[in-house]
Amino acid sequence: MAILRLRSLGDCVLTTPALHLLKSHRPDLRIGVAVESRFAGVYEGNPDVAEILPPEAPALRRFRPALCLNLHGGTRSTWLTVLSGARYRAGFQHHRFGRIYNLRIPRAQDILGVERRVHTAEHLAAAMFFLGVPRQEVPRARLVTGGPSPVAGSYAVLHPFASHPEKTWPAERFAALARWLEDSCGLRAVFTGGEEDDFRPFAGFRCLRGRPLRETVRLIAGAALFVGNDSGPAHVAAAFGLPVVVIFGASDREVWAPWRTPAAVLHAPGGIAAVTVEDVQRAVAQLRVAA
Repeated sequence: MAILRLRSLGDCVLTTPALHLLKSHRPDLRIGVAVESRFAGVYEGNPDVAEILPPEAPALRRFRPALCLNLHGGTRSTWLTVLSGARYRAGFQHHRFGRIYNLRIPRAQDILGVERRVHTAEHLAAAMFFLGVPRQEVPRARLVTGGPSPVAGSYAVLHPFASHPEKTWPAERFAALARWLEDSCGLRAVFTGGEEDDFRPFAGFRCLRGRPLRETVRLIAGAALFVGNDSGPAHVAAAFGLPVVVIFGASDREVWAPWRTPAAVLHAPGGIAAVTVEDVQRAVAQLRVAA
């Protein structure tokens, strides 16, 4: 069985509960995940995944899936589904080009028997329930560290970056929070982000910039606390059961909140800039984070 989950860190992480449900129900299945190389580290070492595939038609055809499940839903993944050679082609019926599927998956709400907004982890797991996995609680995401953290001691990971300005808490507040964590909580502040991100506001703190995904996973797994904007690293932290504080801007908290971990989700009607440093400090205190 091939599963198409091409990109985005959060989406890839939140696919792992669905993979675990499927593999637990059908341990005989050989599951391949087609994913872009920059996110392949999410699935490395995962015992539920037999093979990590490049998102290319020849690789899918060589894998010879009987069923190709498109969890991505875009134009590229639709073509890959068609070209996979799979006898059965599955995808959500609300996806564009839904007519190419001979297994059309209904809305997650219809599968789960609810009329509320569903979390992304539930949405992806619902596809497995439709395909025959018995309905059950959706577990926490599963990641494998593959080694020790690159940082020793007791520390908090702060991820102050996001894909859009309206999802980004002001940098100076992250810096103020970092000073408070070090002075009042005994936690060393470690900032993480991509090569293109601006770390200048965090001069004087430990910064890990542009590190490989697997190293970032190990860093987050070894932390005592994660604080960040709504972005992929928050879901990595939740996968390891860390206390997580996520500051939300424009994105949907019901759909993207940390899954199955002690968490505080902060949001203000006036936008992300209306969340204060004191709001985050109170959230950290309520989570009773120990150094």
